[in-house]
Amino acid sequence: MISAGDFRNGVTFELDGNVVQVVEFQHVKPGKGAAFVRTKFKNVITGAVVEQSFNPTAKFPTAYVERKDMQYSYTDGDLYYFMDLETYEQLPINASVLGDSFKFVKEEMICKVLSYKGTVFGVEPPNFVELVVTQTDPGFKGDTATNATKPAIVETGAEVKVPLFINEGEKIQIDTRTGEYMARA
Repeated sequence: MISAGDFRNGVTFELDGNVVQVVEFQHVKPGKGAAFVRTKFKNVITGAVVEQSFNPTAKFPTAYVERKDMQYSYTDGDLYYFMDLETYEQLPINASVLGDSFKFVKEEMICKVLSYKGTVFGVEPPNFVELVVTQTDPGFKGDTATNATKPAIVETGAEVKVPLFINEGEKIQIDTRTGEYMARA
């Protein structure tokens, strides 16, 4: 059991027979009245996002989500195939399950496949990836304004903002959670 006062981003629990994951939470202590927890959560199967407030002492059954390391193999239309590293079985996953951060994943990368009672509902890419810049405008000497950035296309086709000194062919590190440039690799 988990209480609403213990909610954190990413916590999964059962609510009305559905498995939900906390997207955002806020502990509110108004001047008058009792404290409460304002929560935005997502149904992990359907993807529906709902906002609701709870009493901090309300208890919910914890939903145990299986997180399994799998290797991204290839794409075939809307299906993305992942290989189980222990049994070498191929698991097809629909593109609608993947999420925005999957645009930074290239073939043969290890991802965490999330499932609940055998139903896959999400894929978590590695937190940091190293990708080669395939297209960007050249930086010019003298372009030294503080924190100036330019758009760059990386080898997976995703666009990311990079500092002016980054050129085509360079390998950069990207945080997949935010989609931001971190450093040169």
